[in-house]
Amino acid sequence: QVQLVESGGGLVQAGGSLRLSCAASGRAFSAYAMVWFRQARGKEREFVAGITQSGGNIRYAAFVKGRFTISRDNTKNTVYLQMNSLKPEDTAVYYCAAGVVVTTTMNEYRHWGQGTQVTVSS
Repeated sequence: QVQLVESGGGLVQAGGSLRLSCAASGRAFSAYAMVWFRQARGKEREFVAGITQSGGNIRYAAFVKGRFTISRDNTKNTVYLQMNSLKPEDTAVYYCAAGVVVTTTMNEYRHWGQGTQVTVSS
């Protein structure tokens, strides 16, 4: 089992930046591929970004490419999501999840954090 706790969300103006963190405890963090999903009110949860166990492969959703950067520090058991040039449509609860591989399919992940709210004002 791995436990995940997100932090770093908040209220920011359009064009601003936030850095989300997801701290893991429990089983070896480095054994997991890590991903970020988000869920806006009234919408389905969607894939944002993912990073493999070693950090050697990274995948982004088309709508964030060039604005968001996912990274991980296996010595700190933490995965990050640096979000720049934020837009009002980025407003959502952001979740991190741990799994075997990076996939956009939500049901592939058994381990989820509680989420952190990101609100971007226009």
